[in-house]
Amino acid sequence: MRFAIRLMPENEPYRVPFNHLRHLQGLIYRRIQRMNPNLSLRLHNPKVPKFFTFSLFMTERREFLNGKPHFLGSGRGYFYFSTAVPEIAEAFIGGLLQNPELTLWGERFTVEEVRAIAEPEKLSGRKFVTLSPIAVTTKRIQFGRPRSYDLGPDEPEFYEHLRENLVEKYTALTGRPPETGELKVRVLLAKPKRFEVKPGIYQRAWHLVFRAYGDEGLLRIGYLAGFGEKNSIGFGMVKVDGRKERVKRRWKGGGRNREGKAA
Repeated sequence: MRFAIRLMPENEPYRVPFNHLRHLQGLIYRRIQRMNPNLSLRLHNPKVPKFFTFSLFMTERREFLNGKPHFLGSGRGYFYFSTAVPEIAEAFIGGLLQNPELTLWGERFTVEEVRAIAEPEKLSGRKFVTLSPIAVTTKRIQFGRPRSYDLGPDEPEFYEHLRENLVEKYTALTGRPPETGELKVRVLLAKPKRFEVKPGIYQRAWHLVFRAYGDEGLLRIGYLAGFGEKNSIGFGMVKVDGRKERVKRRWKGGGRNREGKAA
């Protein structure tokens, strides 16, 4: 289940910090907690797969300022949210519509509209573009101790870990292994990004354009819950390149009607 969330700012222009993923993560968890406290408790368990991801925050127009840790946005802001678990979608989207006024990094917004986006029928062979960068990590010995190491698409391990991660998520969600477990990824364009995910803690990840081939179940879980690791803090969301979004349903936010309408 995938959603596009459109926000109306209280003031323009408004700041958007480059390291804003943790703010969106906090919004998601707060809204889920209000609607479904038991689900929120389960999602806070570090050993439980989360099965959701979200995109970077985008704006209709933006202006970059030299030396500033943020850009200025104007017009509506928006981001995407995706999950393989209907219960998570119901709690987060319900929480947004029930409490449409929100504050992100000190800026105030109102949820103007939420759109449910139809999924592609077939994913193998399609070209994908990241909406948030893909993070893949491993452990390597440094100074005699195992330390976390961020892999890149120029390293064969990147693709091995990418496939293994999708297999683990698919198996955890469905209770069975994928049909073939095959995955081939051909990267067409790669750009590294470095994000501060917590104060003083950084993650290197990759914006990619790539083609993926293989098991439809694996690709579906990647499309819905994210490719790579750390999806629930905003990494690994992709879209199918060149595909026009088909809206299945939309809900108006703000002080108006919260009822969903089929598109």
